[in-house]
Amino acid sequence: MPTRLPFDQLLVPVRELRAGITVSVLARYASALLFLPVAPTEADFKALPHGTPLRALFERKVRKAGDTFQLRVGTEAQTLLNVACVAGSASTFERLQAAGKLARSVLDGDPQSVLLWQQGCAAAPANAACIAAIAALQAAAFRLATFKSKPKNRARLGRIDVARRAKLPELDLTLATAAGNNLARWLTALPPSTLDANAYRRLLKQFAQRLRLGFKFYGETQLKRLGAGAFLAVSRGNGARDAGIAYLSYRPRGAATAAVSLVGKGICFDTGGTNLKAHKGMLDMHTDMEGSAVALGSLYALQALRSPLAADCWLAITENRIGPLAYKPQDIVRAANGTTIQVIHTDAEGRMVLADALSLASNRKPRAIIDYATLTGACVYALTERYSGAFTNRPAARDLIEAAGISSGERVWCFPMDSDYDTDLESSVADVQQCAADSKGDHILAARFLNRFVPKEIPWLHLDLAAGTRHGGLAHIATEITGFGVRYTLDLLRRGWPPATAARK
Repeated sequence: MPTRLPFDQLLVPVRELRAGITVSVLARYASALLFLPVAPTEADFKALPHGTPLRALFERKVRKAGDTFQLRVGTEAQTLLNVACVAGSASTFERLQAAGKLARSVLDGDPQSVLLWQQGCAAAPANAACIAAIAALQAAAFRLATFKSKPKNRARLGRIDVARRAKLPELDLTLATAAGNNLARWLTALPPSTLDANAYRRLLKQFAQRLRLGFKFYGETQLKRLGAGAFLAVSRGNGARDAGIAYLSYRPRGAATAAVSLVGKGICFDTGGTNLKAHKGMLDMHTDMEGSAVALGSLYALQALRSPLAADCWLAITENRIGPLAYKPQDIVRAANGTTIQVIHTDAEGRMVLADALSLASNRKPRAIIDYATLTGACVYALTERYSGAFTNRPAARDLIEAAGISSGERVWCFPMDSDYDTDLESSVADVQQCAADSKGDHILAARFLNRFVPKEIPWLHLDLAAGTRHGGLAHIATEITGFGVRYTLDLLRRGWPPATAARK
């Protein structure tokens, strides 16, 4: 089933209005969202269209910050007005979570346009609430690919209007990250019959052409010449010889070397290989390429913002299949940087393909590397799907790394990376074991394994995407596939990752 990237559907256009909101203006919208303070003044209600019924319902429904209610206003009650009481001290995650619920309510009935405005709120919390609402509306309005023979004919949201006296701060950033998140979720949700390695390569070429990025695909023949034996060990069990590592580059004017290299695990389907997964464990393994989708979504957001930061993107794309040629426990393979690896478990394939992708990325000498992977169940057990795990070779940057999670609303937790963990990966026949025979601390051991493929002089952050999928969604994202990482990445880069003063380990 061929498909094309939904560039024209990634964002709902946002228009900022400078006009005041009157009864006649409000009547143009089927749905609207109004933010009010906990204690609106008499003047606030007088300034609002339909202020009298609004005030009566507000006094009955609102007791604290965060409370919401609805009412229909106008001739024949044609406008569904959603009212939310702005919370002044909420975290970004809490604002996004509340905004997600509001967005689903605002979009009930599939309106063609939506109006957002505030009355009487302090500037900072009002701006934050509005930005969260726009992010949530963009996520809720976006539709993942469907393959139904008779899809429902639903109208798409065509426009979001924001009534303000001044430009909304960080609107461009919000829209870019929303588009990147939508792209990541769309790719991750594609079935494996649609997004195999060959189709992924075609989509990436289309992506690069549309955004005018550099593009190269290192197929198995080229990877063999480069000595990428860790990646090739995983890919050799595939039925087709279409696996490879994709390289995309974004270069703003005047930039030659990448400020950051984004590396993603792109396992289009993971059977577990010779160590075959059970049915439930294998069922949703088409999403095991989410790390690559998040890396690509982050690159998209940087390009959309015309960021001054040059960026590379390396995506390790293959399946992990069973068969007579599939790699097996106790195989010895050699990675692109010369490290020999003793295979312990074939379902630890993610760290194998990332090993060579990280080596290739490091060869370009970027100022920093971030990698993304739905890597270990151990990280999910440690954090649940509400946080993702962070691991770095710059321990002094832990506060910066976690602060970006707090301010973006995509929360991360830094795990230890002490060198004595390496004793659990010692091999008597190779330089390193791929993993330990037991599952204790596998998320930490996976990070210690990957650490071998990034030179010490390059600051590196590994994100184990425990929050990549979550039943019921997460924060403002209602779909089970969350696309976690795009908002985080842009926030981290804006904070100055990598920090110049971060000590090496």
